[in-house]
Formats: sequence, C-alpha cells, structure tokens
Amino acid sequence: MESQVALVTGASSGIGEQTALELLRRGFNVYGAARRADRMSAIVDAGGHAIAMDVTDDASMRAGVEQILAEQGRLDVLVNNAGYGSYGALEDVPIEEARRQFEVNVFGLARITQLVLPSMRARRSGTIVNISSIGGRIYEPLGAWYHATKFAVEGLSDSLRLELEPHGIRVVVIQPGAIRTEWNGISRRSAIERSGATAYAAQAKALVRALEAADRSPGATGPDVVAATIAKAATARRPRTRYATPFSAKGIVGLRRMLPDRAFDLVMRSVFSPTREDLAEVRARVTAKS
Repeated sequence: MESQVALVTGASSGIGEQTALELLRRGFNVYGAARRADRMSAIVDAGGHAIAMDVTDDASMRAGVEQILAEQGRLDVLVNNAGYGSYGALEDVPIEEARRQFEVNVFGLARITQLVLPSMRARRSGTIVNISSIGGRIYEPLGAWYHATKFAVEGLSDSLRLELEPHGIRVVVIQPGAIRTEWNGISRRSAIERSGATAYAAQAKALVRALEAADRSPGATGPDVVAATIAKAATARRPRTRYATPFSAKGIVGLRRMLPDRAFDLVMRSVFSPTREDLAEVRARVTAKS
C-alpha cells in the first residue's frame, strides 16, 4: 500500500517533533515544518522530510504545501501543532503581542488548513488534527490571550468538522494537559516579563509557581504521550471529535464540564492564589513608588 503523507507544523521540538517521529514509526511519509529546518535533524535521520515554514508567512506556507503535493501527489493528514503560550495580565500585554499570538495559534492554523483542503477534497479523504489544549476548555488568571486563541481553535474546529464531513475529511481536536516541553518555560517567562513588576505581580508569581508545580506533578508526562494520541486519531477509522491527554487532562476537562462558573472560579483561585509574601511585596513596591 502507498504510504499516507502527513504534514506536522511546529515540528522542531516537543509535541510536534515526537508526533512526526511517531507517525514515521507507523509507516507515514512525514514532512516536519518549522521556522528552522536545521532543528529537525531527528526527523530527517528517521526518514522524514524537513521544510522551513513560518505559519505567519503566507508565501512559506504556500511553498511548503506545493512542495509536498509536487513530490508526493497527495496529503492525507495535517497536524496543526504550531503555537505558543504568552502570558501576562490583559492590561499589561501589548496589543501587538496579542495579535501575534492569534496570528500563530489561530490564523496560521486556519491558513495552512485552507491550503491543504483543495487536494483533500479532490481525493475525498483526509484528516485535520488541530492541537488545542485543555486551555480551550478552562481558564487561568493572566492567560486571557492564550486561552482566547485556544477557545477560538475549539470553535473553528467544530464548524470545520461539519463543513468538511460531506467531503470525506475528518477534523479532530487534541487537548493536551500538563506536558513537559519548552512551552511551560516560555509561558512562565512571559508572565514575569509582562506582569512581574506591575499591579498584577503577586498573581504572576503565583502563576509561575503553579506552572512549575504542574511540570513536577505526577500527572505531567512527556510529549510522546500526546504524539501517541495524535497518531491514534490520525489512523482511526472513526476518530473521536476530541481527545484530552494525558489521563489527568481528562479529569480537568470533566471537572470543568460539571462545575458552574463560580465553583470553577474557586478551584482556579485555590491553584493560583498569591501568598501573603507576594501581596506584601507588591504593597511595599507601590508604597515606595508613592
């Protein structure tokens, strides 16, 4: 049988890299895409291909899809994994940074999907796997812009699933929970850079502690667990519409589904509550400035 062809964006590290390697192990012909092709040597060494692609640059996305179709004549699976988490109080985050996060996490995902759909429709088959997050179902203080992008991915995916079903194309959402990747470190740094010295400093410190604890928690796993879930969705005859992973993520999503907003607010406050020392430090800083 002819190998199925997959494109994985954001494949230079973490979930994207592990997904590309897992699909290669399952017999797919895999193209990894990232801004720096030289960071995808593991994929190339395993028999895959590396494409330099920036999901905020239309020309690079178009060139990448055209290359795959020219070389393989088909594209069966698109894994929209490129994305990042930028944290900070809404008041503190420059609107340019908010726009960039939407550009990467939502519009880049949508544009690459637009580019692959004509060939999938022509074959009347294909699978779009959109990497969302449990952050597309829950919320955190200082995460407004990030969560907004993931809520958008969830809604986009639901509408897209109904649009594409008559054309034989499946749409699946993956909702990772606590995963040990560089994402967590980037999120922590952005929270401190944006809000570590503002009126929201105490909450920023609390957020950093919570994210650090999530990395150390027994429920946190490596990106290979998410990669296995993505591969399962990509190869299933009838995949589920959503997969929360790992097991701890299923519990969090289930809790959000059961609790009313005010009750879930209490849960979030308990997780992200500033200490007395945090609050005292902020008050001292404000007093010194006045």
